[in-house]
Order: sequence, then structure tokens, then C-alpha cells
Amino acid sequence: MIPLTTTMQINAISSGATGAGLIALAKPIAGIFGVTQTVPFIFVGAFLVLFATLVFAVSKGKPVNPGAVKFVILLDTLWVAGSALAIVMLFPVISGLGSLLIAGVALWVAAMAWLQKKGLAMINA
Repeated sequence: MIPLTTTMQINAISSGATGAGLIALAKPIAGIFGVTQTVPFIFVGAFLVLFATLVFAVSKGKPVNPGAVKFVILLDTLWVAGSALAIVMLFPVISGLGSLLIAGVALWVAAMAWLQKKGLAMINA
């Protein structure tokens, strides 16, 4: 099993990289999604950069704060639920590839949440 702090650092790096990519490449990513509006991608990117900062800070706690880890898991879980809702609500507006990308990211985030939950359980055992 991957240690909790390692999982959280992977979560932070992947979230931060995704966020930075969304900000830097908002226009071409909007094109992939079949839309012209870039503001939603920039907003989501900024959120992810902030989220990554939080997750990294929590991962560096000595010891790791279980309440903070649970908060990160909650945010990851809300991301997955929000992604499912976004796919349904945006299906007529965005490209099929856009929907697949949202689903793919949601699966990654769900894996992070699951691994963090398992890692937290190992610490509390």
C-alpha cells in the first residue's frame, strides 16, 4: 500500500499540474471541449492550484492531521460527484471527448480519495 503522505503528494502534484495546464492552455482546451469560453477552464485551473497547495501542506504535517486529510478526501469526493453532474448537464454543450476527459479526471480523483482513505485508516490502526 502506498503511504498516505506519498498519495497526498501525488494528488497535489497531479492537481497542480492539471490546474496550471488549464490556466496556461485554456484556449486550446476549450477547443477540445467544443466551446469558445475560456473563463471556466481558468477558474477551475486556479481552484486546482489552490487545492494542490492545501493538499501538499497537509501531506507535510508532522504528524499528518487526520481532520485535514478527511477534508481533502471530502473535497475529492465532491469533485467526483460534481464531475458526474457536469457530464450530465453539459452533455449537449461540450464534445464527447470533453465528457470523456471529465470522466477520466473524475476516476483519477476517485482513486486518490480511495487511496487517501485507506492510508488514513492505516495510520489510525
